[in-house]
Parts: sequence; C-alpha cells; structure tokens
Amino acid sequence: MRKHVGDYQILFTEREGDGERLAAVAAERGATRLVIAGGDGTVSEVVSGLLQSARAEAVEIALLPLGTGRDFARLLVSVARLASGKRRHVDAGRIRCRAPDGSERVRCFLNIASIGLSAESARWLAVQGRRRKRGPFSYVVSALVGLARYTMPLVTIHVDDRIVHEGRLSLAAAGNGQYFAGGMRVASGASIDDGLFDVVVIEGMGHGAAILTFSRLLFGRHLDDRRVRVYRGAVIRAESSAEVWIEADGEPVGTLPSTIEILPGAVRLCGLP
Repeated sequence: MRKHVGDYQILFTEREGDGERLAAVAAERGATRLVIAGGDGTVSEVVSGLLQSARAEAVEIALLPLGTGRDFARLLVSVARLASGKRRHVDAGRIRCRAPDGSERVRCFLNIASIGLSAESARWLAVQGRRRKRGPFSYVVSALVGLARYTMPLVTIHVDDRIVHEGRLSLAAAGNGQYFAGGMRVASGASIDDGLFDVVVIEGMGHGAAILTFSRLLFGRHLDDRRVRVYRGAVIRAESSAEVWIEADGEPVGTLPSTIEILPGAVRLCGLP
C-alpha cells in the first residue's frame, strides 16, 4: 500500500522481507531519506535493502521507533548524540549464513546479531509477531521458551583470526549497539561508530545456571561472570555440526556456519527535525 503526504511517499510493509525490497526500490528510484516507523527488525530489513543499492551512500535514514523492543532506538537516546536534524555515519553489520532452504543468505543489521539461545527465543517471537500476539512480557516468555528448546550444542567461534571459543555455547552476540531483547544491555562497551564489534560469548551451562546468568544479563551484571567473555573484532565466524540459529535485530536469519562482518560508516543516520 502507498500513500503520499507532502513530499513523502508512505510505503507499508505487510510481510517479512517487504522492508528490504521497498528500501532497495526506493533508493534506486532516487529517494534521499528513508524514515523507518517500526522496530529493530524493520530497521534491519530496510538497512539490508539500502545497502544492496548502488545509491546507498546518497540515502540517509531516520527512525520513528514503534516496535516492541526498540533496542537500537534506546541506544540512540542513551548516548544523546543524534540531536534534532544532525547527521552521523554509523557502522552496520553483514551476516552470511545458511537459509532454511540450504542456500546462502545475506542480511545486514545496525544493532546486534546473536547466535544460540537468543536466536531460539527470536524464532518463537517471530511466530508470535505473525500471529499479532507480541506484548510487554513477550521477551521474558521467549527467553524461557528458548531455554527449553536450546540444547547447548558444540560451537566454534573465531574473532578475526583467533579461535575464542570451542565447546558448548549458550549465546554469542556481535554488538554494534549495546541493547537487545527488549532492553538487556548485553554489550555495554559497544559503540556504533568505532569500526569494531563487541563480541560477548557465554559458555554452555545447565538450565538453572542459565536462568541465573540471564537474569543478571537483564540488569547488565553478567560481565563479571567467569563464563562470560568479551572480545573486540571486525569479523566473527561461527561453525557447528548441529543446527544452530542466528538472529539479527530480533529477527531469525538462518543457521550456522555464519560470518558476521563490520561495515564501517556504512549508514548515514539523521535526527528528525
């Protein structure tokens, strides 16, 4: 559906993938600003579509945060560095992984991509979203559902050229932003314009320990846990013989093997006047 309001054309997304397709088309047709009214998943789709276009550098984006979690918008408010009307180049991330049909899938994101338990939770949330059943407690319920589904498989993780984890994995997050899952500050040291991810790796553990660790994560107190490690890097590779999912900005993308790479200064953000 399309509507016109002044100089703006309003495009409505109706199903998964619409944001990516509409953004790519709008950029190719000469748009210079895309205002995204939605949550982190919508932002991720639009960024993916924009970065497919040869005109990506000529297009800026602005955010009207209307989604359930709004984690990337929370970061922008917290750092208070996107004042009204100002522009800023920020990094993006790009994922290459296996799609459900076995083909390679490429997805870009602005905030956080993660592997493991959080991705299982995102899969459940995606189903609830399609059924229009997301609510204020959806993230808490999704964590419990993800924990019940996830088996802590063996995963190998590389950050740049170094193996940083070999063994059972609870979660690994590549943070361009700091918050995910409706306000959990998983990567408290991440910056959206430093050209690097903060990579948070949480070892595999039993369900009781996982519940305790993730309750601490809710309040940003997880980084002093001996089973939690933080690295910084530009390229993250993850492999597993099991089916392990990856999500980006709250939306399930595909399964391992995956490569997540930083795209420095790839997106131009602006504040709304």
